[in-house]
Amino acid sequence: MTHLLDQAQIASILSTYGYWAIFVVVALESAGLPLPGETMLVGAAIFARLSGTMAIENVVVAAAAGAIVGDNIGYWLGREFGTKLLERYGHYVGLGLEKLRLGQYLFYRWGGAIVFFGRFFALLRILAASLAGANHLPLGRFFIYNATGGVVWACAFGYGAYFLTAGFERIKAPIAAALACGLAFGLFMMWRYYKRHEARLIRDADAMLSQRG
Repeated sequence: MTHLLDQAQIASILSTYGYWAIFVVVALESAGLPLPGETMLVGAAIFARLSGTMAIENVVVAAAAGAIVGDNIGYWLGREFGTKLLERYGHYVGLGLEKLRLGQYLFYRWGGAIVFFGRFFALLRILAASLAGANHLPLGRFFIYNATGGVVWACAFGYGAYFLTAGFERIKAPIAAALACGLAFGLFMMWRYYKRHEARLIRDADAMLSQRG
């Protein structure tokens, strides 16, 4: 999605709308729309360094606030509508009620990590909050991991791009590739673990959900 905005376009948007542009684009991406929130953050940080018309601290705050607010909107949408959609149409893609209960259990146990680390991957950044809501990750736990992930992400990419400017773009691609490989390996290991322990995990899910009423 990085091709949707180049540095000249970002500079034009920032010159017109200022920090609100960062907040809105990041918030909408976090809520579930496929927008280039990370590109906007990195571009705004570079623009702040080169132009001197924006404070990097405010850029980071706007991005972190957008991430937190957008994720909370995505969580609410997932909680209100995602569960109903999964229950109604999930069986068409192999997600019967048993698998849905298992998804809630897995999010209850590891959903915080998914929300935190999902902030650093494009697809998960769009989907993690709504999935957390649909799978009933407790709101308090969601907010803690969501806020922490949003702040760490905004600081890492905002300050990284500000202090390294053009050099940040050169190291960003290999870092992203390494993270993607790590994510793919982690997902594969989780799939193997699930296939080996599927029956026990489903029993644990049923036991937990029956206790929670």
